[in-house]
Amino acid sequence: PGAACTTRRVLGLGVPQATAVADSAHARDDFFKKTGRYVPIIADGGLRTGGDVCKAIACGADGVMMGQPIASSLEAPGHGHHWGMATSSANLPRGTRVKVPQKYGLEQILFGPATKDDGTLNFVGALKLGMGSVGAANIKEMQQVEILIAPTLATEGKRDQFAQKVGQGA
Repeated sequence: PGAACTTRRVLGLGVPQATAVADSAHARDDFFKKTGRYVPIIADGGLRTGGDVCKAIACGADGVMMGQPIASSLEAPGHGHHWGMATSSANLPRGTRVKVPQKYGLEQILFGPATKDDGTLNFVGALKLGMGSVGAANIKEMQQVEILIAPTLATEGKRDQFAQKVGQGA
């Protein structure tokens, strides 16, 4: 789940991102074999580093959505905040509001240069490096690499919620 997601706490339901993507990709591939129709998979939730993007693609995603990294750009319209997608009213900002620091431009976040080594800058470079490291020349080859899934709640986007005491109940 992403930084603003409260579903797991509120409903007690949830699946780690890698498992959700891998299971969806397997179903997509079965559907493609039966129908000839390919349904792209977009990984969304908890993707904060270039390594997270690499893992999502390796698990079968065709693309990714990144709320916090994009919301943290200087150009982001949320001015240092982003929201999840759950709300009782379509007219309200959705879900839990999470504050994120705005330090870098979108160009640097996506294409570098990386001025720190935590994986939060140069997402495209990280994906290229990850693909090269496993011998994948393109996204389809990256989706075929062998993976090992070892989920942990501590690395699934909850750090900001815990630190800011949002979405954690009373």
